[in-house]
Amino acid sequence: MHITPPLLLAGALCALGLGLAAPARAAVAGRADAGSDVYDSECAECHSLHAGKNKKGPSLAAVTGRTAGTVPGYKYSDALAHSGIVWTPEKLAAYIAAPKKVVPGGKMKYDDGGDLTAQDIADLLAFLKGAH
Repeated sequence: MHITPPLLLAGALCALGLGLAAPARAAVAGRADAGSDVYDSECAECHSLHAGKNKKGPSLAAVTGRTAGTVPGYKYSDALAHSGIVWTPEKLAAYIAAPKKVVPGGKMKYDDGGDLTAQDIADLLAFLKGAH
């Protein structure tokens, strides 16, 4: 059987876990050590890493894979609570970069992700992945 180049590319993307819906830009590799600094400077004031400890924002403990709006004891905006979002790394990255576009009517303090770069967001996600 002959595999055409588009099918070969699709297979490679799927094998890498990127899927066909991945953005056209190259993925940025995150560094958890740098992500710790991003968390401390941009997130720690409002979010805890400890399960059950909410601040101005909900706990980010085990955020990846969680359905948005489900942390007990935190009062979410109606928009986020009813969004149906599951926090995948891709959805988290999009939300951090542009929370008001991903969840119009949400109450995240950043309108456009602040001054975070794609590298900062990748680093932050690598840090959050390991901070259980």
